[in-house]
Amino acid sequence: SGIGVHVEPEWVFNFGRNLQLLTGLLIGIIGTLGMDIWALLARLLFRFPVTDWAMIGRWVAYMPKGRYFHSPIAASDKINNEQTIGWVVHYLTGVVYGILYLFIVQVILDRVPTIQSALIFGLITLAAPWLIMQPGLGLGVFACKAPRPWLIRLINISMHLVFAIAMYAGWVLIENIYGG
Repeated sequence: SGIGVHVEPEWVFNFGRNLQLLTGLLIGIIGTLGMDIWALLARLLFRFPVTDWAMIGRWVAYMPKGRYFHSPIAASDKINNEQTIGWVVHYLTGVVYGILYLFIVQVILDRVPTIQSALIFGLITLAAPWLIMQPGLGLGVFACKAPRPWLIRLINISMHLVFAIAMYAGWVLIENIYGG
């Protein structure tokens, strides 16, 4: 008989999951980059306001102090490095979403990602800004206290759909390069 290499199934399983985590991380970053590029284009083309990531950083930085709601966040005292904190939170959120998307689609549903599942996931992620972040920033649920709530909602929808499209495009790219 010939000499063969024996690989434990647990190792293969863990290796596959590690690749899945790495892919999720990468598509989360790609999705977030797509969202940021769209934000710049929307500002230039439609004069959409862009997110001030310092305000997100300020909001997150106040959380360990037990303060989760502001009215509005701009009236709260500045925090050191709030801009950096906001950008880091923005990209970490994208990474978590990328990993969560692949976990739901590939592990729970045992399916291959599709543009449809990505778009549905992108719309579901709107719950976070509408029900958690915007109330915390003092904008109310669904940005109802914002000067132009429908514009904010439209921007939110467009950003999360672009995130989903870019995330899916990232998955297709990675699959074409590494998936065979």
